[in-house]
Amino acid sequence: MIVRFLICSLFSISFLSIKAQGNFAAYANIKTESTNKINFNQTDIAVSYEKDLGVNYKIKNTLEYSNLKVNYELNPLDFYQDQDKFNQIQNKFEFSHKISEKTNWAFSVVPTVNFQQNLDISDLTVLGNITINQQLNPKLNIVIGAGRTSIFGAPKFTPIAALDYKFNEKTNLRIGFPDSKITYSNNERNEFKLTNSFNGSFYHLDASNDKEKAVLSQITSAFEYERNVSSNWFLNFKAGYDFDKKYKLLDNSDHQLYDYNTGNGYVLGIGIKYKQ
Repeated sequence: MIVRFLICSLFSISFLSIKAQGNFAAYANIKTESTNKINFNQTDIAVSYEKDLGVNYKIKNTLEYSNLKVNYELNPLDFYQDQDKFNQIQNKFEFSHKISEKTNWAFSVVPTVNFQQNLDISDLTVLGNITINQQLNPKLNIVIGAGRTSIFGAPKFTPIAALDYKFNEKTNLRIGFPDSKITYSNNERNEFKLTNSFNGSFYHLDASNDKEKAVLSQITSAFEYERNVSSNWFLNFKAGYDFDKKYKLLDNSDHQLYDYNTGNGYVLGIGIKYKQ
């Protein structure tokens, strides 16, 4: 209980210490991913706060909880029956600095605990990244950087690169790694997106003596739609497909112990968001 309290306090300290007025948001999402052998159902809830510190500085803090349930009914093996529920609590703190009219740099620090049911201090991992955004002309930006991320499942250092192009006031394009997207808004209440992203997650196993991990990764291509239903409330919908989906067990040195060979599958999601 004490360990649980200390870890949760670590995540909330930066979020709760911000007292000045700023932009607040909260959201909840439900997502299902179905493959040939295993079905994944995930629920996310989060709160975030964004604040401008003068003209050239900005901070943002997001506290998020995620619950993943795994259904193995279509898989004939049974040794994983205790590996059907996973939890994640993470706090993402972001800081950005406008160096000049055309150059901006930013970094993030993301402490996260990823566990089954029993939360322990050894479940704590620190992720994060640093990026530089350079405006080449009024329509074109480039982004380069690197970070320690979980986009391939287990935490690894990965590059970040993107090319942002603004066609007009309604349409924007990003081509990059790990995320690419094209965004279109026909009015102030509707936003449409075509996205492609590398994404993943990992969870420490309770019953493991050498801290084995369950890791998931995939490339997700999706169509997303967000509707501003009132002044502060938004609904969003997502439909897509997971390519190169992997679900594996790794040891504490990230060597593979078992591959579930899930196969690819579709993704469906719905969410609600409040912004002020």
